[in-house]
Amino acid sequence: MPALPLDEAGKYVAAAYLVFLALVLIYVAIMAGRLARVERDLGEIAELLEQRAAAEDERETVAR
Repeated sequence: MPALPLDEAGKYVAAAYLVFLALVLIYVAIMAGRLARVERDLGEIAELLEQRAAAEDERETVAR
């Protein structure tokens, strides 16, 4: 004999699926935020490297 009658258990199963779906959506949102931050940081690093390379090229041109 089941712990709950099948007609009442359906509500709990649906609620469990909804909670699981909410947790997955929250996890995906957090990961998307982290990915955006990492991409922004990488863009800043690439820009700094380009500026450094341009400055070095300029110094080499002036030194000649």
